[in-house]
Amino acid sequence: MTQADRPPTKEELLEKAKQPAKEAMQLHPYYKGKIQTIPKCIIRGFDDFAIWYTPGVAAPCRDIQANPEKVWEHTNKGNTIAVVSDGSRVLGLGNIGPEAGLPVMEGKALIFKYLGGVDAIPICLNTQDPENFIRATKLLQPSFGGINLEDISKPKCFNILHRLKTDMNIPVFHDDQQGTATIILAGLLGALRHVGKELDQITIAMLGVGAANTCTAELLIEAGVPAGNIILCDRDGLLYKSREDLKQMKEDEHEKYDLAILTNEDQRTGDFGEALRGADVCISAAAPKPGLIKKEWVKTMASDAIVFACANPLPEIWPWEAKEAGARVVGTGRSDFDNQINNSLGFPAIFRGALDVRATTITDEMCIAAAQALADIAEERGFRDDYVIPGMEEWELYPREAVAVGMKAIEQGVARKQWEMADLLKHTTQIIKRSIDVTQALMDNGFIPKAPV
Repeated sequence: MTQADRPPTKEELLEKAKQPAKEAMQLHPYYKGKIQTIPKCIIRGFDDFAIWYTPGVAAPCRDIQANPEKVWEHTNKGNTIAVVSDGSRVLGLGNIGPEAGLPVMEGKALIFKYLGGVDAIPICLNTQDPENFIRATKLLQPSFGGINLEDISKPKCFNILHRLKTDMNIPVFHDDQQGTATIILAGLLGALRHVGKELDQITIAMLGVGAANTCTAELLIEAGVPAGNIILCDRDGLLYKSREDLKQMKEDEHEKYDLAILTNEDQRTGDFGEALRGADVCISAAAPKPGLIKKEWVKTMASDAIVFACANPLPEIWPWEAKEAGARVVGTGRSDFDNQINNSLGFPAIFRGALDVRATTITDEMCIAAAQALADIAEERGFRDDYVIPGMEEWELYPREAVAVGMKAIEQGVARKQWEMADLLKHTTQIIKRSIDVTQALMDNGFIPKAPV
């Protein structure tokens, strides 16, 4: 019996919920943050600084001046991204500001390095104005091979992503939108293969129409789900073409308006219970409130139903309750339950692949390729009701996912550098494995001190 099969006691839940915060308050000040910079070049003696700095450095500077593309060869630009945020919507904490958001951006940078071999620099901007944010981020372009946007409130996050993707010639990716969508798609592809259903034949009910589910709906449509087979629900009920607030929605949140026009072919009205009636799939990115999705609603879903309740730190319905109500596959955002829908499965490898081919953008097709790679890996390892998507500890998935992204970029003509698939797989495997090994070596030799707790 897995933990998801039995309800934990209230005391167990409270203790588990308290432990990460308790240790975080001890270890963050102990290590003074989570990342640092260390040399990657040899330093045989002080004479070598004449190579790495003046006077020798003038030669590569002139080479780049004459041939701007040489910046990818002479510098670490090709392996460096910026994790940029204004702190306006940090995790479940809301608008806590740039300084308070910095620990999250450092954590993101740590995962980028450990799982993707990507050097990521956290940058928290002291502005809440979208135009200032866009201008500041565009000014960073010479130093970085990509931009990962993080924890930006809606609706401005949509326009910021669109503008930066349009105006910059390096990949710009918003993990709260594209990353979440990619991993939900990966879990869905795996679950559908497991239960024997086809993407273009299913109906999907989606609770929450924020940044995550908006982008997820768009990516699902791009991947092959008929738009009319998707029904979305916000706090005011189901989206449909003649809803009273549609005009205001068009002015304030045109992405949401577009989905209201495209989806819900049967024009159902009512609450989320109506959306779930007969649905094959439930995808929720709403509020961390168990009971928000009711058991009696899940009972009305189609056979072999799939339920992804992705709110953190608590899902909208407990996994055992969804299973008791008849769901066959259940996923959440928590690591202590089966089928974790975890963005960390996506963004390190997506950027690894994009950087290695020097992509100019990250397309929807590249995200779909990443999702398909994850589903393929889970299928190879053997689908079960409690395993339709790999776990982030399965590090071998990251090189394969990165290769899928990189090869799709080459196929689409958005890559500056060409690779043969076998060579790209060897390269990505080496760089990711080296990052993990270097971290272990630093710990083994005491350069990263042992934790006091």
